[in-house]
Amino acid sequence: MHSKHKAYVASAAAVVLAFGGPVAAAAAHTADAARTAPASTSARADVDAEGAAAAALKKYPGVVESLEKDDAVWHVDVIGKDGKHAELTVDSRSGKVFTENADDDSGDGGGNKELLAAKVTAQQAMKAAVAAHPGQVWSVEWDDDDDNGSRYWNVEVKSGGKTTNVHVDATTGKATVSGSDSDGDDNDD
Repeated sequence: MHSKHKAYVASAAAVVLAFGGPVAAAAAHTADAARTAPASTSARADVDAEGAAAAALKKYPGVVESLEKDDAVWHVDVIGKDGKHAELTVDSRSGKVFTENADDDSGDGGGNKELLAAKVTAQQAMKAAVAAHPGQVWSVEWDDDDDNGSRYWNVEVKSGGKTTNVHVDATTGKATVSGSDSDGDDNDD
């Protein structure tokens, strides 16, 4: 009976080797792992401010009014081309977008018209702010200063434990560093 068992194992081994066997399977598995590793590594990278804005606009087309990082999520306010306002949350790890609230803000006294007509978008303001002061965008907010008629984006850029406020003119795109907070505290003024 012992010799029949050896013959059976030898036959099974010959079949496995003829069809690629464990070595081929291991090589194929390694190749699959190598192909998928870069994709899974990049999927774990946190979504940055530009990625959060893009994801929000894909779900709710319009213009970003404000964007702010809060722990593991981005809060993004979007004004649709139809004047409706949406508050969205973008998961900073997965990039998934959730609608928190959507309503009609068309009776806001025309403030949205100024935002919709601005030559410089929130995304362009973020790029200008980082060019003027390198770091990571933490928030961007539309500021319609009614006192002197100026319109600009207020962009918070974090770098080396400091938070720097950069104002970006909504017409010219010119970035001006307006102040920094060295303790890294992101108080809202």
